[in-house]
Amino acid sequence: MTSTLRKSFAAVLCLAAGTVAAPAADIPGAVLTASCFTCHGAAGKSPGEIPGIAGLDATDLAATLARYRAGDPDATIMSRIAKGYTEAEIAAVVAYLSAQ
Repeated sequence: MTSTLRKSFAAVLCLAAGTVAAPAADIPGAVLTASCFTCHGAAGKSPGEIPGIAGLDATDLAATLARYRAGDPDATIMSRIAKGYTEAEIAAVVAYLSAQ
């Protein structure tokens, strides 16, 4: 098992257990975005009214998450979610989603 795969597996197990053993920067975007797909559709490709997020421009996505994190616009769910991410986690999420 590769080092990256081991870290990813450990991160998933720790998140499932409610603890985080790896530093945030080591948790891959694929793990961090798993909860995003609940609202934004499987793999970030929404079939409904909530916009899809897969394949968005990285700069635009980072700016949008920064605005949510700052509370503008005041989106009930996204503002709360974005405030919970560190800069490193946002970078991982943006990199992963923009590559989809």
